[in-house]
Order: sequence, then C-alpha cells, then structure tokens
Amino acid sequence: MEFIIKYTTLILAFLIAIIGHEIMHGLVAYYYGDDTAKREGRLSINPLKHIDPFGSVVFPIILYLSQKLAGVVNPIVFGWAKPVPVNIFKVISNGGYLGAVAVSLAGVTYNFFLALIASSILPLIYPPETLFGVFLSMLLINLVIVNVVLAVFNLWPIPPLDGANAVKYLALYFRLNKIAEIYNKAEPYGMVFLLIILFTPLSDYFFAPISWIIGWMLR
Repeated sequence: MEFIIKYTTLILAFLIAIIGHEIMHGLVAYYYGDDTAKREGRLSINPLKHIDPFGSVVFPIILYLSQKLAGVVNPIVFGWAKPVPVNIFKVISNGGYLGAVAVSLAGVTYNFFLALIASSILPLIYPPETLFGVFLSMLLINLVIVNVVLAVFNLWPIPPLDGANAVKYLALYFRLNKIAEIYNKAEPYGMVFLLIILFTPLSDYFFAPISWIIGWMLR
C-alpha cells in the first residue's frame, strides 16, 4: 500500500505539474492575442493532448533508474510535456518583448505558485489520521517537490528552456541584440549542454537551490 500511494501520488503530481505548466504558456499567449494553442485544443486538461512519449515517460524513468543505480536515496525526477504551440511574433506585436517574457515565464510561475499552495495546505492535514489523509498529504508533498524541481530546472538560462527564452526577450527589450544572437546560435546545441549538466557533477550546482526551497516550503 505504501508503494502504491507513493508512486501514484508522484505520477499525479508530475502530470499536474507538467500539463499545467504548458497550459499556462498557452493561456498567457492567448491573453496577448495568440489563439494558436486554443485552436489546436492544447488548453485542455486532457493528459493525452500533452504527454510526450519521451519527455513525459522515457526520460523520467531513465533519470530515476540512473540515480538509483548511482546510489542516490531520493532521486530527482522531472520531465516535460509536449510544448504548447505559441506564435511568439503575434505575442510580441501585441505585448512587446515583455509580453514574450511573460509567456516564457508563465509555466515557471504556475509551478512555484502551485508548490506554495500545496505547502500551505499541508500543515492543515498533517500528520494524517486516515488512509485518505496519507494519500492527500503524500500528494501535496510530491506537488511541492515536483513543481519546485520543474520550476528551477526551467529557469536555467540554457536553450530551449524557459529561462533562456526570458533572457533572450529581455535582451531584445533592452536592445542588447548581441546577447539575443548568442542565444539563437546556441539553441541547436542546448540539449547537449543540458545532458552534460544533468549527468555530470555540474548538476549539484545547478540543482542547489532546490533543496533550500523545498526545505523552506516543507518546514
């Protein structure tokens, strides 16, 4: 029963985190006049419209197993959903480069906000006294952990992550075109950079804020 509750709540938290993350990109883009995501049915909460076979299933499993084999007690698991289509040129024409920054950071904002909500509710039911209470408290804990991991990861200023897009559009807003050009040229190699970080000791430095934020939220 402990195994079932642990992994059921983890999967639920993961789906809520990544699907909501992508929907928020589409909603903010819609606010700025881009209805691409809405027309393609990507503002739906139906998981089948958002799950990416590799990013939502294969990669999290590989990441989990690789950390377990390396002796990590509490592996960090994350992944991604299919990106919601956004016509960033329409967003910029209506909301400027700051509108593009808002679209870029919409998913991260959702993840941090959801983690804060979950951490605020948790003390009201903890310690749990019923089986449902155990399930709910575990779900809230996993919502905090998964959303913080996803938010911090996406804030890395490495293409094609949200943090990189935000930096690029901020650079364009402040007319620092050279920085934007560097990001455009680096984008084809972004996944290589990410894999190097994830599977080397560099990950310890990039994920360092996670422990502090989770510790503060679950204090």
